[in-house]
Amino acid sequence: MTFVGLTWDHPRGYDALAETARRVNAGLAQPLIHWNRQPLEGFESAPIRALAERNDLLVMDHPHIGEAVAEDCFIPLEELYSAEQLATWRRDSIGPSAESYGWDGRTWALPLDVATQVMARRADLIAEPPRDWDEVSALAARLPVAQSLAGPHAVLTLMSMVAGAGGRVGGGDFLPDAEGAAALEVMHRLYARRPPASERLNPIGLLEAMARGRDIALVPLVFGYVTYAAPGHAPNVVRFSDTLRRAGGAGGVIGGTGIAFSRRCKPTPALLAHIASLLAAPTQVEVFPAFGGQPSARAAWQDAGTNGAWGDFYRNTLATAERALLRPRFDGYIAFQTAAAERIRLALERREEPETTLAVLRTLWLRARHGARGHLDDRKG
Repeated sequence: MTFVGLTWDHPRGYDALAETARRVNAGLAQPLIHWNRQPLEGFESAPIRALAERNDLLVMDHPHIGEAVAEDCFIPLEELYSAEQLATWRRDSIGPSAESYGWDGRTWALPLDVATQVMARRADLIAEPPRDWDEVSALAARLPVAQSLAGPHAVLTLMSMVAGAGGRVGGGDFLPDAEGAAALEVMHRLYARRPPASERLNPIGLLEAMARGRDIALVPLVFGYVTYAAPGHAPNVVRFSDTLRRAGGAGGVIGGTGIAFSRRCKPTPALLAHIASLLAAPTQVEVFPAFGGQPSARAAWQDAGTNGAWGDFYRNTLATAERALLRPRFDGYIAFQTAAAERIRLALERREEPETTLAVLRTLWLRARHGARGHLDDRKG
């Protein structure tokens, strides 16, 4: 039997999985596993239940966990792996990457890939990363500074800024007044000086613009893609560094992907062993980085050889990953995230008062929480 998995159509999401599949399938009369792929937007637009019904394995983002559990899409991993094995993976994974796939007392996916919102800059234009938001604003007066605002990223940027300032993200209010208003004020200042059309670019588009031209010199919060830190990938190397945060503040929003077993899957010992091998140190340290992946294992982020090959991407963003902000994951959060990001972009275009924006975001937030099936992140029964 050949098991079918679905991942996202980007070298970071596909190439390492394809290579590990090639290795495990070698010499078998029937392949153990085959990976299909689709654009990342497909995961955001299609119901997760529909994807799970068509695939045995699903590479997914942790904010979908609440919806997936409400829809009974996945097999809890406690039914497939020992408690000791799961504890080892949690211990060895960086930051909250493993925790992000836990819900309602069970584990629903294994952390495969880790990304966080970090700072990206052209080191030939900005020698040292700015130390605070005042320095970012000062740089924007003389160099092109962009924000990550397209798709869901407008609200993720706001959440990262609030968390970095020590404010709580979530609960009944979504964001605190003081930190939320201060962050929106900074976003307004940067938006007024933004490089033309930069607000429409997703993280890859922003990093492409940095790597291949001079239209963007700095993005203070953007999901990191290690490829752009490597010499030779593009005309310009992008340097990544930790997010701006006060003592006690959290790092940028954590992203990345996990691998889940759908309810349709009838896993064999061979499949379970193969998926477990993806989180083993040799695979995480050697295979994933070599094929453009961003590993979840702390050992890979600390490895000298890995950092040497990738412009110290991991070492320079390690503190952010370890203290990254874990997004809400309740059923209905994804729809809130989409609506909130659209509302923030509208507020920036209109130069709306931060207090007005916060009030609208809270209304959207409370409506989403009220309609959630199952637990909320801050109230788990």
